[in-house]
Amino acid sequence: MVAEIICVGTELLLGQIMNTNAQYLSQRLASLGIDLYFQTTVGDNLNRLKSAIDIALKRSDILIFTGGLGPTSDDITKEAVCEYFGKKLILNQEVLNKIEEYFKHRGVKMPEINKKQAYVPEGSIILENRHGTAPGLIIEKDGKIAILLPGPPFEMQPMFEEYVVPYLEKFSKEKIYSRVLKFIGIGESSIEERLSELIHNQSDPSLALYAKPFEVELRISTKKSDEAVAKDILDQMESKIRALLGEYIYGIDNQTLEEVVVEMLMQKGLKVSVAESCTGGLICNKITNVPGASNVFDRGFITYSNEAKVKELGVSEETLKNFGAVSHEVAKQMAQGALRNSLADVAISTTGIAGPTGATKTKPVGLVYIGVATKNYIDSFEFRFSGDRLRIKETASKAALDILRKTIINY
Repeated sequence: MVAEIICVGTELLLGQIMNTNAQYLSQRLASLGIDLYFQTTVGDNLNRLKSAIDIALKRSDILIFTGGLGPTSDDITKEAVCEYFGKKLILNQEVLNKIEEYFKHRGVKMPEINKKQAYVPEGSIILENRHGTAPGLIIEKDGKIAILLPGPPFEMQPMFEEYVVPYLEKFSKEKIYSRVLKFIGIGESSIEERLSELIHNQSDPSLALYAKPFEVELRISTKKSDEAVAKDILDQMESKIRALLGEYIYGIDNQTLEEVVVEMLMQKGLKVSVAESCTGGLICNKITNVPGASNVFDRGFITYSNEAKVKELGVSEETLKNFGAVSHEVAKQMAQGALRNSLADVAISTTGIAGPTGATKTKPVGLVYIGVATKNYIDSFEFRFSGDRLRIKETASKAALDILRKTIINY
């Protein structure tokens, strides 16, 4: 069967809130093996919502709505759907009791306006809302299905998992199984070129590339009724890809680069220290976001000024004068200073121009040097990143973590 998502809310059209519901539902429908060809976002306008429903019913079997189930006059999803499905709204005493209990539990009297949420379409399946007042609803008629869910994600997602997933599973014998390989240090076009034969001859499993700041994701997907068969297919394709590009793969699925780095440090019993200038503590933040980082992270130095680089890390004033703060030489001395002034086994450093000011003819915005030092090894690397200030800081921090990852491998 084919599903379609209709997200209702003027705030979505105006960009006042991010439409995370559509992303979440798309991913879950794919995992359930239910095809999704269209998504629609429509404001709180009855005529436009009815038009969206009219179009969707002509091309899809299952319509999944989010939003528009509140108590106010602009909450119109239930009314619009009932009109198309020829259903009357009837007061459901059990639902009303639960709404009243919801307010009583919070020590306040239920506003009379909330009584509207207790009216449900005749013959509908009612989905209990354990986190709010608006119940979800499933309406079936003439082979078409409408699933109405509340807009707030903290209400919608638990309701979908508890009630809608079991309901939808009966419509698909096969599920989509996926695995994401995460690449760093190589661009999307280079990956496609190296994997051209696999990509151009793909049928099952399918391959899809997604470029992200300083990394690329490759999704391997197969649609099967047997999980073991699906796993075997994914394993075989992953082995072929690793044979061609294994050196650039740092993780799979939801693993982050910092999680991989922390795990590698733990496995080798190493500690790291970080000296940051242009990234302003972002690398330290990423590392310490990982549970257990206290076992491997010794300390961080945020030395933004030249004076701090000299005082905290022992960078030579002569080096700063001759080469400038943004240079190979300073990056190396920063890493050496972080190693020397800590209990770490390896140290990394960043110095660069995040912009939009501070550039010169020879040192443009986005120029970043990353240094690395161990007791037996020291080096630095030059990068030229693009984008605004935040993007340059983000990509520089990922590049530094990747250099740290490679250093740990060879430690």
